[in-house]
Formats: sequence, C-alpha cells, structure tokens
Amino acid sequence: MIYLDYQATTPLAPEAREAMMPWLGGPDTMGFANPHSPHRPGRAAAAAVEVAREQVAALLPPGGRVVFTSGATEALNLALAGSGSGSGAGRHCLAVSAIEHAAVLDTARALDPATRILPVNGEGLVDSAVSLGEGTGLVAVMQVNNEIGTVQPVERLAEAAHAAGALFLCDAVQGAGKMAPPADADLIAVSAHKLYGPKGVGALWVRDGLELAPLIHGGGQEQGLRSGTLSPALCAGFGAAAALSMARMEEDAAHVALLWRRAREILGRWTLNGSADQRWQGNLNLRLPGLDVARLMSEVRQVAFSAGSACASGSGRTSYVLKAIGLVDKDAKASIRLGFGRYTELRELEDACAQIDAAAAAQGV
Repeated sequence: MIYLDYQATTPLAPEAREAMMPWLGGPDTMGFANPHSPHRPGRAAAAAVEVAREQVAALLPPGGRVVFTSGATEALNLALAGSGSGSGAGRHCLAVSAIEHAAVLDTARALDPATRILPVNGEGLVDSAVSLGEGTGLVAVMQVNNEIGTVQPVERLAEAAHAAGALFLCDAVQGAGKMAPPADADLIAVSAHKLYGPKGVGALWVRDGLELAPLIHGGGQEQGLRSGTLSPALCAGFGAAAALSMARMEEDAAHVALLWRRAREILGRWTLNGSADQRWQGNLNLRLPGLDVARLMSEVRQVAFSAGSACASGSGRTSYVLKAIGLVDKDAKASIRLGFGRYTELRELEDACAQIDAAAAAQGV
C-alpha cells in the first residue's frame, strides 16, 4: 500500500514512538504514574510533560503559553468559546474564512449564528484587505488549508483583525512543523498527529496576557483551562515529534518540493485546485473533468488517497472548500487530494501517480 493521505494523518515518527515508551510501562517501571500526583513517580511524569511543553512551544511564537488538549478540535473550541466571542450580551461577533475546518466553522456558528463568513478567491485565498467592520471580536483564518493546501496571508490578516480591535485565531494544524508559525496571532491551534506525532493530543498556544474561560470543568488541571488527567506518553510523543520537525524543517520541505515537481510532471493533464504558488506543496488537489472518483478509488486500491478531507469523506456532500473557490458540483466531485511528506519515497509517488492517471484514462477521461 502506498500512503498518500498526509493531510488526514501522518505516520508516527520512530523518534516519537520511542519517547512515548517509558510512559506506557507496567507497574515495575512506574511510567504509568499520574502527572498530577505529588509523589516521586508523579513528579517524574510531570517533568516529562513539561519537557514536551517546551518542545511544542519551540514550534510557536515567543510570548505565549502552550495548553495541552485532546487535539486541535478541542483547542479550537476552547479558543472560540473561551475568548468570549459569539452571540449574547457582552459578546462580540465572529468572522471566519469560508474554507475553515469544520472544527472552526461549526463551532463559530453554534456560538454565533450570525458569524460572518469571509470569502476566498478562485486561488483559495482570503483578501488581506478585507473590511471586518465594527463589533468583530475574533477573526479565524487557517494557515494552510487541509483540502487544497493554500497558505493564507495570516500575518496581514492578523494585522487587519487587530486594527478592528479583534483577536486573531489561527488553525495551524497543517502548517506547524513545516513552516514558520503565524507570528502575530493571539491564539494558535496545533495537532500532534499532523506532524508525525501520536493521535489524541494537540495544543492551544495562548498569547501572554490573554485570559480564556475554561471549556472543560473539573479538577482544574492544565492551567485551569482544561480539566482532566494528561497523558505523559502522548505529550512526550508530541514533544519529540515537534522537536524532530524543527530539526528537519528545511530537509522535509526540500523533499516535499521534489515530490511535488515529479507528481505534477506525471499528472500534467490534471487541473490544480487552488493557488500554485501560495500553498504547501505536500498537498496536491487535482481535478479531471468527467472523472468518477469513487470508481477511481475502487480501481486503485493499492494507493491510499482522498476525495476530500477525512472529516467529510463518505458524506456524499460536495466539498464546501471547492465550492468556495468557485467550482461547480461536477468539477468538485471530479477532484482528488494527494498528500505526501517525510516518509514518502519518490519511486512510490511515481508509481502511485502513474496508476491513478492510467485508471482515469481507462474511464475515457
């Protein structure tokens, strides 16, 4: 099987797995200890969590704190709900891009049915000169789109948000560990399993001086913002993956650029969805008029790729991201997404692209 679905999840780095193992031990190792307990094994577990916190923080701007969560969805919910934005007395309205992940769009609409949707152009980019209007309390625009890979002008959008008196939230799930963080954001959400770490852990970076209301109540763990027992193993794996991504950022980017160029050569007759320049090159979203994607995926069973985001796959609905960039239903439904990264071998990618193109040609498209 050739795996080309890196936007859905990335393989676990061996270094991250190794970092987790001491904290998954049996009763003879004490690695199972609760990091919130005051005894020696608990303090050791807590120390491992703090090492991981520093490693994750190194991916993010200075001048903020890292709050561990169960993943980016929880982090985004905490940011949106905890910041005091949404409908109701004393709350300020929300503005989010039309191509945000459902974790932002659905949460924003639940908090504020009048959430303003910021449009994107045919390249999949938000206009950095957008007028936000009065009363906007928080603007949310992702760094890298999970479906089409476009990289937003988040620094300029953060500046526009601040000029309007609003906070800026950035979903950096697809960009963290791959590129510089959004330096001017007030809140940043990241996820371990999108940067070669384990599933089940993420983080919210909160700029110093910004206070949030907790989303989960209970024992007051995790800086009073996220009650519940932390997993030292998951945190350690996240930290190791973050440190490795920092160390390999340039090497990984060069490898991805090589893969991108080769895939584009083999699939030269396919049309690219989204900007060719302002994008993360590990995401290749393409369309071919008349393509039956379900049939294609059935016929190319030795390649794991996507017809859209993993969160929406199987819904039967047309991708709202592809519709937002102006594609009609038939073109959106004739689109596929190939995702590749650190552990993708060039020969594997070449083989997969050749198989996909041949299967599409067999359909007469």
